[in-house]
Amino acid sequence: MNEGIRLNRYLAMCGLGARRKVEEIIASGRVKVDGKVVLMPAYRVSEENTVSVDGSLVQPESKVYVVMNKPAGWVCSVSDPFDPVIADLLPEKYRSFRLFPVGRLDRETEGLLILTNDGAFAQEVLHPSRNILREYHALLDREINGKAVKKWLSGIELDGRLLKPSSVRILDREPAGRWVSVVLAEGVKREVRRMAQSLGFEVEVLVRKRIGKMELKELPAGKFVEMSRGELWNAIRSRGSV
Repeated sequence: MNEGIRLNRYLAMCGLGARRKVEEIIASGRVKVDGKVVLMPAYRVSEENTVSVDGSLVQPESKVYVVMNKPAGWVCSVSDPFDPVIADLLPEKYRSFRLFPVGRLDRETEGLLILTNDGAFAQEVLHPSRNILREYHALLDREINGKAVKKWLSGIELDGRLLKPSSVRILDREPAGRWVSVVLAEGVKREVRRMAQSLGFEVEVLVRKRIGKMELKELPAGKFVEMSRGELWNAIRSRGSV
C-alpha cells in the first residue's frame, strides 16, 4: 500500500501517544487494520481502512487551537496536586481533546498562551528556524537605566549559555522607569526573571504580550478564543490581535 500515512503516525493522530508509545502498541500485536493484526509501524493506512486497538475502533482526533490570556497563579500543566491548572479555565467540552500549552509560562507569569492537541503545529511554532519572537512586559522592583538596558542587550549567561534578547526597551508607562519590554527569540525556563535577577532586579509582574505578530490587546485574563489552524498562523505571521 503506497498511499495513506504510516500506521505509527496515524495512531499518534488518534491520541494514543508519542511515536515510541504507539510503536510499542503496534509491536505488542494490539493493532488491527481491516481485521488483521499489523506489526509494522511503517504500514500505510488511509481513510478507507478500519483501524482498531484492543478491539476498539480508533480515528484521528479533531485538531483544536485555543489562544488564552493566562492569569497569574495558574500552572501550565494538565494536572497538578497543589496549584490550579490552566485546563480548568476551559469548558468541559475541551477536556477530551487533551490540549497542551505551546511553550510554557511559569505560575506567576500572565499573558498570551496557545493551547492545542496538534503536535506538529506546536513544533513549528517553537522551532528556532521559524524565528517567531515573543515579547514580554516586565514590571521591575525599581527603576532601570540605559546602562543596565545596554548590559541586558549585550547578553547574559544562563545555564552556561550566553542568551541575548532581540530587544530591550523601557516602556512609557507608570510607574515610570520600571516597565520594560523584552523580546526573545528562544525560550529558556524563567528566562526574563533570571536575566533581570542577574542584573540586580526582581520582576514583580510579567506578561507575555506578543507571539510572533499576534498581540494581546483586549482578551481579558482567564478568557480564551478558539481559532482554526489557518487563522492562528495568520495572526502569528501577519500582526493579528486578541
